[in-house]
Amino acid sequence: MTYGTDRIEEEVAYVAYHFHWSLDSILDLEHHDRRRYAERIAALVTRAAGNG
Repeated sequence: MTYGTDRIEEEVAYVAYHFHWSLDSILDLEHHDRRRYAERIAALVTRAAGNG
């Protein structure tokens, strides 16, 4: 199973937007690490919005 380019771009944009990391830094992450960061950011955003 491959991971779609659109999904990778979404994760990269999400992490870059919230953490202000460079593209190279984000792409250097292993898939599971990048996914975990995106999930953690989503939890923080939800909590900050008062929904968690």
